[in-house]
Amino acid sequence: MAATPCGARDAHRILAAAADLVRTTPDAVAAAVVEGSCGTPVPVHVERAVRRAMEAARTSGRPAGPLVGILPARTRVEEVLTRLRGCRARLGVAPEDPAALRAMDDAAYTLCVLMGRSTVHEALLAAEAHLARPAT
Repeated sequence: MAATPCGARDAHRILAAAADLVRTTPDAVAAAVVEGSCGTPVPVHVERAVRRAMEAARTSGRPAGPLVGILPARTRVEEVLTRLRGCRARLGVAPEDPAALRAMDDAAYTLCVLMGRSTVHEALLAAEAHLARPAT
């Protein structure tokens, strides 16, 4: 749950959402995650469900507001978006590849920082809006 900073109530909601996706109990999902931190492989379907639940928790559903402050260079935004999309494609082929997961997390974090947004969804919307504006 360190990947999605939250309190105990929100952590339980994430586990419950993941459990619903794989049709099990939150306790079983939590046990699998704990065992995974000790070196036992987490079942792929459980790992995917937890990732989906965490992403849903991170995404607020609010539309991104206007960019405020100094805008990043368009070339840098394009570079990071291209890297993020490449990571997505790589994960589509090998969703359990730890190197691909780290690369995706890194690209997503970089985009969030670059665009000054707290979620990947908001950062993507802001980046696409930034690139859609005419260059000045």
